Parts: sequence; structure tokens; C-alpha cells
Amino acid sequence: MIQFLEQLSYWHWGILALVLIVLEIFAPGVIFLWVGVGAGITALIALAAPDMTWEIQLLCFAVTAVSVTVGGRIWFKRHPVESDKPMLNKRGEQYVGQVVVLSEAIVNGVGKAAVGDSQWRVSGRDTGAGERVRITGLNGATLEVEPE
Repeated sequence: MIQFLEQLSYWHWGILALVLIVLEIFAPGVIFLWVGVGAGITALIALAAPDMTWEIQLLCFAVTAVSVTVGGRIWFKRHPVESDKPMLNKRGEQYVGQVVVLSEAIVNGVGKAAVGDSQWRVSGRDTGAGERVRITGLNGATLEVEPE
């Protein structure tokens, strides 16, 4: 093992960088990407200073990997990725503001409405079946409505 470490050079770090970046494709999250970028930076440093010892190379890798990971997380926190469908996995929330027709009257605060191709439990003031109501919020799996 020590013999391998003593022969450590820039191309070892380059291969590690490529493996980690490819591994990122198959793994959730973004951790392998940043560690791979750290390995890539270490490869460039090792290329610029070929006489660097393996201990210094490992220290350089550790520092760059941690720095790039922390820096990437901070950058993405300040610049979040915008989605064209932000409510994609929040099905009930995407209906807020829509007007729907009650399929069952709201009696004692509970009824049903046809929303899209499904029936949803709704809560609100007592209203007759067939009336139009506006969805104002979501409480668990129950849509909160008010008469239009």
C-alpha cells in the first residue's frame, strides 16, 4: 500500500475524479460530484507540482474536497434551482385557487368535490351539491374550500 502511495501521481487523481463524477449519475444527492471536483483539482495541483509527496497530495485532496463541498452547498443555497413545475410532488397544493364543483354536499363541514379525474374530501361551510367552490388551502389530504 505504501509503495502505491509513493507512486501516486496526477493521473491517479484524474481517474478518481472521473470515477466519482460518473458515480454521481447513479447516486442520489450531489456529494460525489463535489468530492470528484476536489480530486480533479488535486490532479491539476499534482500535475503542476510533480515532486509533491503523497502525504501532501492526500492533504490537498482532503482540503479541496471539503472546501468545494461546503462552497457548492452554500452556492446552491443562495442560488436554488428553479423548477418549471414547483408543485409537481405537492398534488393538493397545486389546486389552491382553482374553482371546482361539489360532487357531494358539504354537511357538517365535510363533503366531496371532483378535482381533475379524482374525488377529494373537502371542508368548509355547508354548501349544496353542484355548487362551485374555490379551493383556499390544504389540511392533510383534505382541501379547504369556500363558496365562490
